[in-house]
Amino acid sequence: MTAVEPGTKRKRISKKNKSAWRKTDIQDVEQFLEDQRQEERIGTFADKQNEDLFMVDASPQKIKPAVLSVKQKRKLNAKKPMRNHEAMVNTSKVQDPIVKRNIVRQKKNGRNIEEEVYNPTRPRHRQANSDRALTYAKVEQRLADRKNKKLAVEKDIWEEVDFRDKLPGLKDKKGWISRELAVHVAGNVGMKQVKTHASMHHKTTKAKKFVLPHPGMSYNPSPEDHEDLIQQVVEREEGIIKREQHLKRVTTSMFSKVTPEERDKLRLQEMSQGMEEEDEEEQQDGEAKEEGESEPGADKPYRTVNAPVENKKKSKHARRNELKQKELQRLTELKRKRKQQTADLLRIKSIRSELDDEAEELNDLKKRRKQRVEKAKFEPKRLGQHKFEEPDVDVNLPEDLAGNLRNVKVESSLLKDRFHVLQRNNMLPTTKAVHQKKAKIKRFTRNSHKDAGVSYQDLRDQRKAAAAKANATPTIKI
Repeated sequence: MTAVEPGTKRKRISKKNKSAWRKTDIQDVEQFLEDQRQEERIGTFADKQNEDLFMVDASPQKIKPAVLSVKQKRKLNAKKPMRNHEAMVNTSKVQDPIVKRNIVRQKKNGRNIEEEVYNPTRPRHRQANSDRALTYAKVEQRLADRKNKKLAVEKDIWEEVDFRDKLPGLKDKKGWISRELAVHVAGNVGMKQVKTHASMHHKTTKAKKFVLPHPGMSYNPSPEDHEDLIQQVVEREEGIIKREQHLKRVTTSMFSKVTPEERDKLRLQEMSQGMEEEDEEEQQDGEAKEEGESEPGADKPYRTVNAPVENKKKSKHARRNELKQKELQRLTELKRKRKQQTADLLRIKSIRSELDDEAEELNDLKKRRKQRVEKAKFEPKRLGQHKFEEPDVDVNLPEDLAGNLRNVKVESSLLKDRFHVLQRNNMLPTTKAVHQKKAKIKRFTRNSHKDAGVSYQDLRDQRKAAAAKANATPTIKI
């Protein structure tokens, strides 16, 4: 093995001076020595067996390369040694000059799981083995169910389950253990719970998520259930009619009917209120002015706009009387209060009964307010512009009952029913259908569609003839 390939011409360089010796190409010598050292490490071709140098290809021809998935590639790469450990692998063929070496075998720290599985010596080892067996059985059952596409439908999706019910002591009636502490304890005992926001647990309504329809709505109901449903519908309609009559009575019926002439007369009288009094006052002022002008010599008192303020000081006698009056008022007020206290002492029983009545009324008011608040929890809230109103109950009259699904008369829509349920549970705002008014179209008959013999030209000729006849000057015959 030489570095210089045959057929290449070596370059001649002058070696006159010592500095020129560095230009000498010694690469072939270094390559030869490197090849010798490599042969000492891994051996020469003569020392190796044929099995190490050659491989018998016994695979059939034209085999498609196996396409490995990402998971399979990861498993194969996991079996290979790590690249950062490749530098520690001894690849030299040079024999170790020191045959006997003191190889220190360190004792493994920690537990030997394999030894505990195969040779359990303690009770916790046996318990761990039984737990592993149960876990493996569950995993195998889950894999088998997934393979057979078996779905677990034993769980009720509408059921509300609290994880604190499964752990005794976490759910107390006094409220000493908060939900955050319960989540922390459950995570430490192997039942980790996902911590959700507080708004997820805040319920906007206490109404049921799903309400079963009335039995009388069935296509083949019993007579009692159907009569009960009809009675509910009748009571609701009577309530609506009663409410409409009340509104009509307190609005339309309160005002008397008048003719248009009387209405205009009343409006004129109402809008002219106060104008007659002003006219009378102006008339009186005018008369007084005329009288004043007729008597110019009448003496009138002079009054200034801003009269001077007189600083009149009170005398000692006036101040003494004022103090006496204040003291008399104070004594009178004190006497009245003492008299009132004496009267209150005499009517302690009546005062106590009045206080009891006030307390009872206050308790009744609190109770009614509490009942109103509890009732509002089951009612839908107003999320938008419109208030939620219960839809009409779907009911079939007795003559519409068929007794079978083939001939049943459809009275409702499942989509509308679910939509109203979402509005009732405060999930959607209440809306109303908006119908746009269609624009009025002006219709006319085209000239081409008019009666035959009447056209625009004919009408124009008729107008010209009429105008000429009107403008013609009459001729006088003698």
